Amino acid sequence: MSVTQTPAPARSDLERGATSPTSTSDGARPFRLHGGMLTAGAVAWAVAIAAFGADPGQESVPLIGFALGSGFFQVGVLFLLRVLWRTRALGAGRLARFVLRAEVVALSLAIASTTVDALRLSDLTQPGWLMLDLCWPLSMLGMFLIGIRIAVAGRWTGASRYWPMVAESWAVVTVPALGIGGPSVARVVGAAHLLVGYAVLGRIVARKRAGGDV
Repeated sequence: MSVTQTPAPARSDLERGATSPTSTSDGARPFRLHGGMLTAGAVAWAVAIAAFGADPGQESVPLIGFALGSGFFQVGVLFLLRVLWRTRALGAGRLARFVLRAEVVALSLAIASTTVDALRLSDLTQPGWLMLDLCWPLSMLGMFLIGIRIAVAGRWTGASRYWPMVAESWAVVTVPALGIGGPSVARVVGAAHLLVGYAVLGRIVARKRAGGDV
């Protein structure tokens, strides 16, 4: 008769069924790609804002350049949402899963809005196009609320617990800056906030370990 002892599993940020260290190409850091995409997207949008402003207008070059930068950023945020889902950063309950699903839908619609704006297909005088356009700010507001929830839930520790709230405050910082200081101030604040917030958050996510935190 043989006795097999199975050690108790160590605490991990990965949910059951998520990628294990032995099944990833990067050992104990399975989120390097996700974090890298978020950082790259944040830098791309920051460059677009610095070059074309927070509102690029309707000229072809600024409009397309801004759409490429902001669209890349939106894709990076989708990668972040994937990490939040896999690590149950908001909690393990149904409400947490619903919130993340709803944010994915809002962000996907925001990407569609960015695309049609770049192609000049949208008409904001029509209710349907206006609703699609509103998905972009609504998705950013949703990310801010998600950042607060990550800090409250405490499932991420160290810098990764609170930095999402810093990064995802982009809209609530930049929009007032636009109203108070005008486009020139919003250009500086928007670009700088992306670099300090989301670009750094991407590096934090990239360093997260499979069996713990950064």
